[in-house]
Amino acid sequence: MRTAESAVETIQREMTVFARRARASAGRMHPELSLVSYTLLGHLEESGGCRATDLAAHYALDKSTVSRQVAALERAGLIERRPDPEDHRVQVLQLTEAGQEILAQVTRRRRAAFRERLAEWPEDDLVRFAAYLERYNAGAEGIGAD
Repeated sequence: MRTAESAVETIQREMTVFARRARASAGRMHPELSLVSYTLLGHLEESGGCRATDLAAHYALDKSTVSRQVAALERAGLIERRPDPEDHRVQVLQLTEAGQEILAQVTRRRRAAFRERLAEWPEDDLVRFAAYLERYNAGAEGIGAD
């Protein structure tokens, strides 16, 4: 029988494997789009655009890390800076048409890969797993050591 402590150890180990697999598969989904870049593009799409400092705060990343990622995405023509309609002194990052297309393409591929991997799971297990992931991630707000 598994104890709570051994369950936490297993969760930590399996989440590490999951993160490694996600980083490795990102390159296969689109060779020029890292997992971090994909994540940033996804956030920009969901938010309708935001400042680089907002990205850094949202993902608890150093501003210089975000700045490098943003610069690479700009060079690739996937995002662009636009003046904030409410404060023209502020630059808002938004997806370009090419960024929207690549994000949609990679998202379709990632979802297909998840569907394939989870194809044999009963629907009840999928629903529970989704709820557990949402609960886990909701509890991670403000916690830096995950």
